[in-house]
Amino acid sequence: MLHARQAKITAFRVTPSLPEALAPLLTIAHNLWWTWHPEAASLFRRLDRDLWRTTDHNPVALLGRIDQHKLEKAAKDQSYLHALGHVAARLESHAERASWFQQQHAALAEMAKKSDDPEAFGVAYFSAEFGLTECLQIYSGGLGVLAGDHLKSASELGIPLTGVGLLYRCGYFHQYLNADGWQQEAYPDIDYANQPVHRVVDPKTHDQMCVEVELPGRTVKVGVWRCDVGRVPLYLLDTNMPENSLEDRNITRNLYGGDVETRIKQEIILGIGGMRALTKLNICPTVFHMNEGHSAFLALERIRTLRAEHNVSFDEAREAAAAQHLFTTHTPVPAGIDRFSPDLVKKYLNDMLPELGLSPEGLLALGRENVFDQNEFFSMAVLALRTSRHCNGVSRLHGEVSRSMWGNIWPGVPAEEIPIGHVTNGVHARTWISPEMARLFDQYLGTEWLENPSDPEAWSDIEQIPSDELWDVHQEQRERLTQWCRRQIRKQLTMRGVGREEIEHSAGALDPNTFTIGFARRFATYKRATLLLRDKERLRALLTNPERPVQILIAGKSHPADGGGKELIRDIVKYAKKDGGASRVVFLEDYNMNIARRLLRGCDIWLNTPKRGLEASGTSGMKAAMNGVINVSILDGWWDEAYENDLGFAIGRGESYEGHSSEDYQDEVESRALYDLLENQILPEFYDRDRSGTPRLWVKRMKRCIETLTAMFNTNRMVAQYTRQYYMPTHEHGVKLAENSLQRARSLTAKIERYRAHWGEVGFESVTTPIGVTAPVGTQTPVTATIHLGDLSPDEVSVEVLHGEVTSLGDLVNLHRAPMTHEKDLGAGRHQFGCEFVASGSGRRGFAARVLPRDENLVHPYLPGLITWYADESVASESAGGQEDEEENHAPAQHALT
Repeated sequence: MLHARQAKITAFRVTPSLPEALAPLLTIAHNLWWTWHPEAASLFRRLDRDLWRTTDHNPVALLGRIDQHKLEKAAKDQSYLHALGHVAARLESHAERASWFQQQHAALAEMAKKSDDPEAFGVAYFSAEFGLTECLQIYSGGLGVLAGDHLKSASELGIPLTGVGLLYRCGYFHQYLNADGWQQEAYPDIDYANQPVHRVVDPKTHDQMCVEVELPGRTVKVGVWRCDVGRVPLYLLDTNMPENSLEDRNITRNLYGGDVETRIKQEIILGIGGMRALTKLNICPTVFHMNEGHSAFLALERIRTLRAEHNVSFDEAREAAAAQHLFTTHTPVPAGIDRFSPDLVKKYLNDMLPELGLSPEGLLALGRENVFDQNEFFSMAVLALRTSRHCNGVSRLHGEVSRSMWGNIWPGVPAEEIPIGHVTNGVHARTWISPEMARLFDQYLGTEWLENPSDPEAWSDIEQIPSDELWDVHQEQRERLTQWCRRQIRKQLTMRGVGREEIEHSAGALDPNTFTIGFARRFATYKRATLLLRDKERLRALLTNPERPVQILIAGKSHPADGGGKELIRDIVKYAKKDGGASRVVFLEDYNMNIARRLLRGCDIWLNTPKRGLEASGTSGMKAAMNGVINVSILDGWWDEAYENDLGFAIGRGESYEGHSSEDYQDEVESRALYDLLENQILPEFYDRDRSGTPRLWVKRMKRCIETLTAMFNTNRMVAQYTRQYYMPTHEHGVKLAENSLQRARSLTAKIERYRAHWGEVGFESVTTPIGVTAPVGTQTPVTATIHLGDLSPDEVSVEVLHGEVTSLGDLVNLHRAPMTHEKDLGAGRHQFGCEFVASGSGRRGFAARVLPRDENLVHPYLPGLITWYADESVASESAGGQEDEEENHAPAQHALT
């Protein structure tokens, strides 16, 4: 090797030399549209099947390495040229056809074409990883694959969306196991000259476009690359530039690699560098979507820019910026959030403080739950929450968990009203449904499932598919999976130095006709990959049952620093070495999107065993369901809202084990429940065959699974929901606050400052109702409140009654709001408000009263510290002491009636 430091190396790019008739192949290869169109991928596979496999299904690399004779032969093959012309026409049609967004929002779609219009709708989608195809390994797992599917559906729906991420020189690690079964990591360089990405050329310099990002004591050059995903551009940032030091070139070396200092540098490049890249590209989004907190530094860059452009304060710039920000959290536990020490944050962001108009403590407060705890680490999720007016979790249950987890940021607000919503994740149907299953759908469902997979009507004819045909396709998938696994086993064991006889024994243990369990996911300890191994005797009985045999395929990577996850992998591998049927338990190394596709299509059930509440959503089970693979899962994440008795199987019933003295107890109970399901329900149903060998009840379950779950849990539905629920309101609110040089943002900031100055004067004198301790169902319940507002006027506040059921502990649940109207000015800052509500339903009912800020420019009324509840007689005097402390609030007192 000749190192670049030894001599000047002149580099240039060599491109494939294609016959003119095959020229469209280059266009197709460089647009990842081919990843969800099997007829496009087949063009490359037909040229050289073996090379297609060895390049990890990389069409650009294939075209660069293929024997020229094969290209010349294809250029004369009329059948091939016809197929090529058809695919090229479809790609062109995809880019030009009228989309869902154009049909739903014609005016905005037209405006989006005008890049110089500040009100032109557009979304910038930031993510630390994107899983688009296995050859471009800039993803680690579910978060990245979700981001990739998001872009694909945005392209299909025609959303004006731009992706922003990082281009990792070595991507995520490749996994292999040593002889002891311990995970090892390899980091080979990715050859980006032969990937479906290209450098963005600066029209002024004709060199690669670059932006600059300041780090302590130096400026880092960041190169900009582009990857096309249908009609959606994805821009990727790269610090591997010759102008940078080796340390800085390595910032984007590995995904989730390196130490905590590498992590903060990567997130600065992603957030701040990403914003600067969009500016240089003249892309002006009106919505900024942070997919997890890794990109939250973009908020600081936007505030800095707005301050410079409009000469406004930090608070005014933050209000304008936050109105355009959407933060999606994927993490259900605080330990999973990126946190940096105060010293590290100050080291890397101190030079930015003058432009932000902040002190060091002011900056650190943005990333703290408790703004007064100077020892608390800086949380990227908290930064995103404090600089975004729109936030969501990724399943219904995760929305609940997130509202509970981050409730401290909005003290005094009931958990149900914490301003974090949810959009349940989905997966891109055309990427994950097998070509064989797709052909069956085409035959019996028509094309509607392709054009509008989120429409339940598109799947309503699923019963028209003959059960025998559906079962035959599934059997074929399992047989293909088994054959592929045998090849992988031989390859893996040969690399570990295992003898030939043992290799053949292990490969031959798999049977294409045997019930196959799939478990593939990130090896974090909470996912409990070894739950099924807990009772070795019951498991051995399942594996060796001659009438109802079972085989288990397992795959997944542990983070390089997660010793607990690596131990789980080693436990599985050691178990698989034992006699007595254990060889039917197989661990498949180096899990990626290719392995996922094979498992998700060929297994019979998809197993998921996390501790409930720790799986934000999970998406692999959705992909399995689309292929008729039945889910067997803890009621967590998406399965908590998807499960029905005839769709799949639930392990437990969502029980809580919080506070139990032994963590082992939950594992014991739920492993027994899993064994019981397999022995008593799942295996008897699967092996109950008719004369033709078809398991009628099982196939009926497969059909229900495909029909019900595919329409709901796909990213076309998800992205359309994001558009309606978040993108459109965020766009409208952001544009409104930005008008006339941020005039409304300035006004709103002044109003919030006014609230903070006078909120200490707000308090209840009394809350009364003529209703006694009992009342008939349906009683109109009048409530009158006397409130001291001080210098605030009645139209500056919302006074509300929250009513609902009262629990045995005196808490108010199942809340309903009743706004109170201003009835009388009592003088000296005192006012009377009143309302009525209906006491519906029998039992203990009650209500509580509160005061909140009200302003037309607020996205929601929940401003930290600005909420006053009626508590007791002393509330007014207590409130008069001031409420400048953001964390101070009053617990509500409730009136109860039976």
